[in-house]
Amino acid sequence: MVEHWSPKPGVVSSSLSTRAKLKEMAGLITYVKESFAELKNNVTWTPRAEAQRLTIIVVVFSVLFSLTIWGVDTVFSRVIEQYFNLVKQ
Repeated sequence: MVEHWSPKPGVVSSSLSTRAKLKEMAGLITYVKESFAELKNNVTWTPRAEAQRLTIIVVVFSVLFSLTIWGVDTVFSRVIEQYFNLVKQ
């Protein structure tokens, strides 16, 4: 097979672009495989029981924080509503 180069810059034959795409795809696959291997072998994971406990703590504080924000918003809304009712009269 003979490679044909175009005299115009930036124009290549389809066989070269196909090879470039395959090389790029192979590089991506290698990257994903190495990433999984590193996650499996080199990362220290939190024990499952501790992860569950911390998740519950985060959920509880998230609910408490959202209820606090809701309460403050409700109070401010009523205060502003009362203010506009006073100004309106």
